[in-house]
Amino acid sequence: MSSWKKHLSEHESADVTNELNKLPIDLRYRAEDRLHIALHKQKHTRLSRLELFLMLIGPGILVMIADNDAGGVITYAQTGSIFGIGFFIPFMILMLPVAYFVQEMTVRLGAVTHRGHAEMIWKRYGKFWGSFSLGDLVIANFLTLITEFIGITVGMSIFGIPRIISAVIFVSLVIMIQLFLRYYTWERISLFIAVFNLVFVPLLFFLPHPQIADILRSFATWKIPGGVSSLFIYVLLANLGTTIAPWMLFFQQSSVVDKGLTKDDIKFGQRDTLIGSTVMVIVAISIIILTGSTVFGSDSTGTLGVDSILQIFATKVGIFPMELFALGLVEAGFIAAIAISASTSWAMSEAFGWKKSINLPAREGVLFYVPSFTALAVAASITLIPNAPLGYLNLTVQVIATIFMPAALLFLLLLLNDRGVMGSMVNKRWQNIIGFSIIGFLILMNALYGLSVADPTLFGHLVGML
Repeated sequence: MSSWKKHLSEHESADVTNELNKLPIDLRYRAEDRLHIALHKQKHTRLSRLELFLMLIGPGILVMIADNDAGGVITYAQTGSIFGIGFFIPFMILMLPVAYFVQEMTVRLGAVTHRGHAEMIWKRYGKFWGSFSLGDLVIANFLTLITEFIGITVGMSIFGIPRIISAVIFVSLVIMIQLFLRYYTWERISLFIAVFNLVFVPLLFFLPHPQIADILRSFATWKIPGGVSSLFIYVLLANLGTTIAPWMLFFQQSSVVDKGLTKDDIKFGQRDTLIGSTVMVIVAISIIILTGSTVFGSDSTGTLGVDSILQIFATKVGIFPMELFALGLVEAGFIAAIAISASTSWAMSEAFGWKKSINLPAREGVLFYVPSFTALAVAASITLIPNAPLGYLNLTVQVIATIFMPAALLFLLLLLNDRGVMGSMVNKRWQNIIGFSIIGFLILMNALYGLSVADPTLFGHLVGML
């Protein structure tokens, strides 16, 4: 029996069931979920409020933990190995409000409009800008999926699993999860998988010496080891790209819509996003501390790949902690592959007017599922290319995400300031100031990195003046 039927009389249940059966199957599932939530809101006990909160959370935690994807884990590991415990610990704490601020806007936009991000841009700003935005997303998603399978295949190889076997297994798992589960079950299973992202936190207890003094010193001095350099700007951009990325905007807004959240649920979405942001930063800092305490000094040029970092980590803390790290890397790639593939499906279907819901059965949702499944297969295949520079590729993908982010964030801010779209829920002035400041900072960092590559001498002179 469906859970909502327990709250209704037999006659009421029969009437509601008849009405629901008139809807397409994807809308029927969503309507059943919303009905269950609406009936639950009529209860006023502490337990019922907790149950309601657990029902309504999901998109914010998923997007933030999936943001600590395999590419993110590798980036944080490389960051610690190159720069140690210093600049990037306080920097990641500053990223918490930035990530929350950006993603909170997608909660409001999705709950108010009941439309996905790609659909809103396409309809509000026309085919040209819609195509531009969709192109950014599809390219960035595909490149990011490559990093997920880098993490999965490298992590599984620690346990002697050939890369081709692990690639096939995890592509198949992602496809089955998306293809055969309705939204609510898909979300709950994804949240269960996401819990294992926390494995990096207890790994701190395996470190041979407490790092508290070094961490506190990083806040007191907050200096950049070796000063501002092209490598520092590159790694900074990579950390920005793995903290806020275009796919996150599309994923969370579409997830809010597919879940069926309304204006009344926005506060739950905000709390959901805050919890996710906090967990994301805690895990990121843990990874930087782990490699900053063990690998730092072995990777001054940023050329070590994650497999080499894992081997050095094992010599300092042991095989078992290294295996746990590898499992965390696999989980990070797995949960992100689930989220990013869904993001691609939602965005393309919204843009082209196809049916767009994880509630869709396979036969009805062919156009919804095929783009992301194709991207999964091709991305996994690329990681199997012999002698591919996977470590360099991972950082580069995060940098590319940072380059794409200002345009994506600009569209988001334009929509949040459109009274025809948002009504009274438009951004406040202080929110616009923060939003455009983030865009300005991203553009500045992109320009500095471009200058460091195009004219290192001029870059050196400019840095010397600062």
